[in-house]
Amino acid sequence: MGRGPSGRQLVRERRHAWTVPLAPGSVRAARERTERSLVLFGVGGASSLGGAVLLVVSELVANAARHATASPEAEITLTMTDHLLVVAVGDLDPRPVTLADRSAGQGLCTVADLARAHGGDVGVEPSPDGRGKTVLVRFILPSGTP
Repeated sequence: MGRGPSGRQLVRERRHAWTVPLAPGSVRAARERTERSLVLFGVGGASSLGGAVLLVVSELVANAARHATASPEAEITLTMTDHLLVVAVGDLDPRPVTLADRSAGQGLCTVADLARAHGGDVGVEPSPDGRGKTVLVRFILPSGTP
């Protein structure tokens, strides 16, 4: 990690983004692509963190396929910095979702539990244009993660 012109430390960021159609097979496709991204990030799918990220992506894409009927696809973004891994899954359904929303089932509770187990949290942000939302799941990276 270097320093920028202002003398501030630069944070290294790696990002992979893609879309999956919200159709049969979308969860499997999202999980496989996530696993490839994690390998490129240096996080193995067999690690505790890797397993948690794979389950989170699976749950969020399954929720989007089940509940975001106005959205033809989901956008998935994995962003990794020196200390943080963020999973973002967005759809075009404008209906908000909260962790207390029982209609979302136990999937979001599982997602929140996994994030907390890795020092992270979950948030939901509406799209700037009001046409959808993005669920953000933050994981604190263990020391020694590349």
